[in-house]
Amino acid sequence: MAETGAKKRKMGDRREANAKNATTKWPIIKPKQNLHISRLKDTDLFTDVDYGGEVLKIDLGMKCCPEYVQNFFTSAESKAFIKIAESIGFVHQGSLGPLKGEAYRDNDRISVNDPVLADTIWNAGLNKLFTDIKIRGKAAVGLNPNIRLYRYKVGQRFGQHIDESVSLGDGKRTHYTLLIYLSGGCKGKTNSDSDNPNDSSSEPLVGGETVFYGSRNKLVAEVAPAEGMALLHIHGDKCMLHEARNVTKGVKYVFRSDVVFA
Repeated sequence: MAETGAKKRKMGDRREANAKNATTKWPIIKPKQNLHISRLKDTDLFTDVDYGGEVLKIDLGMKCCPEYVQNFFTSAESKAFIKIAESIGFVHQGSLGPLKGEAYRDNDRISVNDPVLADTIWNAGLNKLFTDIKIRGKAAVGLNPNIRLYRYKVGQRFGQHIDESVSLGDGKRTHYTLLIYLSGGCKGKTNSDSDNPNDSSSEPLVGGETVFYGSRNKLVAEVAPAEGMALLHIHGDKCMLHEARNVTKGVKYVFRSDVVFA
């Protein structure tokens, strides 16, 4: 359910949870060919956005709707990230709540600073998707090396909030949120999955949708997690109010970073 009475709070993930060094052996990510980016709403919502010109023009009265890329990670890559993340160990992330001016937050997180992993994923195909997009005359140059992995178990969610733009120094600033769902959608149980009937990670994911709102809290777009799908949306001053709905079955895993412009 939407937190209609909640105060909006910019979420920049400034608090670090169990940050590791860059020695973790991550999955090998293969370059993807012929990636296709899709918009979640009709093109009339994008009439004020110029993807082919010099500058991404955004009318002050409009918000940019999110876009997605199916199968950016393969099933094997997604499962490998989950396995490694679980071996590292998640730390619970909460918040003070709406009464204290913070979005309600209840999930588990890993945060690592890994420029090599960020470059690998960027060069797997995201770089080509951002070739013609410029914001205030700046081009996309890569991903934020601050990589976050989220886990939502049954009952966990992230209330309405916006993602803030972050300065990385040397003229670099993040302008897009990148979410890659590591679980979700229709998938069959494999031999490597747990046989423990009490292990919710082996159950199909139900719930956990990412939901975007426009003016007057009007629902604009709803995204059901699908394994390997990348979701992109502009953040900062033009970020749409959004939330991660309650997980009702299974476990939701998400890879998170940001697109950097310079």
